[in-house]
Amino acid sequence: MTAYIARRFLLMIPTLFGIMLVSFVVVQFAPGGPVERVIARLNGSDTGALSRVSGGTGGDFATRGTGGAGRVDAVNSQYRGAQGLDPEFIKQLQKQFGFDKPAYQRFFIMLWNYLRFDFGKSYFRDVRVIDLIREKLPVSMSLGVWMTLLTYLISIPLGIRKAVKDGSTFDMWTSGIIVIGYAIPGFLFAILLIVLLAGGSFFDIFPLRGLTSDNWQTLPWGQKILDYFWHLALPIVSMSIGAFATMTLLTKNSFLDEIRKQYVLTARAKGCAERQVLYGHIFRNAMLIVIAGFPGAFVSAFLTGALLIETIFSLDGMGLLGFESVLNRDYPVVFATLYMFSLVGLLVNLISDLTYTWVDPRIDFETREV
Repeated sequence: MTAYIARRFLLMIPTLFGIMLVSFVVVQFAPGGPVERVIARLNGSDTGALSRVSGGTGGDFATRGTGGAGRVDAVNSQYRGAQGLDPEFIKQLQKQFGFDKPAYQRFFIMLWNYLRFDFGKSYFRDVRVIDLIREKLPVSMSLGVWMTLLTYLISIPLGIRKAVKDGSTFDMWTSGIIVIGYAIPGFLFAILLIVLLAGGSFFDIFPLRGLTSDNWQTLPWGQKILDYFWHLALPIVSMSIGAFATMTLLTKNSFLDEIRKQYVLTARAKGCAERQVLYGHIFRNAMLIVIAGFPGAFVSAFLTGALLIETIFSLDGMGLLGFESVLNRDYPVVFATLYMFSLVGLLVNLISDLTYTWVDPRIDFETREV
């Protein structure tokens, strides 16, 4: 197992390099950029997410450098809307964003910094990227952790029950409800919950904004916990609605596969009670793929699918941060989050494999090629 883990860690290096290289190359050909965003802001034509971000580099340059109107320079011709601006000002912008260096040099500087977890500063927020990630991380972590736990706590017992009652009325009705839930997009269900329960048209029970109330710091610790879950209730239910189907049916099919095997018939023939057969013999083998998939399910919930939910419920998390960073061409934030997510994803894949061996020691990755 040690050799397998070492090989997997070694393979992470070229994988990360390839992800960052492809992303960096794609960005070089993408229209627009941070320099163009600042120029658009100076010209009053910026209507994107940048207009909602206060402070930062764009504001630093917005009050100076326009005294060279009428001068023609090759630097200005590289950027749309730069006519009439002082060429020296454009060069200052290029230097500020690091575009005075060749692309290959910028790429390797970025990799060297990322290896030391130095992600630099955001172009438009005047704050370190790592501090920005720390600020947004609790929101996404909260959504990911509680959504995954809620999904597992409901789907596993339901899937076991459906396997035991396979073909019954209970199985058919619950399958219909699960399929309908899976077909409903999470963001549409979130809007429905807002209309019904958050002051839309009917009841005003749940809040619509943030993870906590404004007076959260002054509340007793018990009320703090209740307030926290009061704010999380609707977002978590909205995100979980589609995950129930996959986990429930996976659990059911895993149990059905095991129920039909010979060792189950042997246990029943020896006089074992049905509950002992189900939880003493079938459970461990059937739950192998479900338990081993927990790390991946958590990271998937944490890293993906939260953008629309965060936007609808005004939760300022990693999903919204990444979306706005792409719109703003805030490359340090974009590449830092991509690097972190890729690294975490690779580590979680390794943890999932190790979880398989923990759940079932008969699995030996040493004997297989990576």
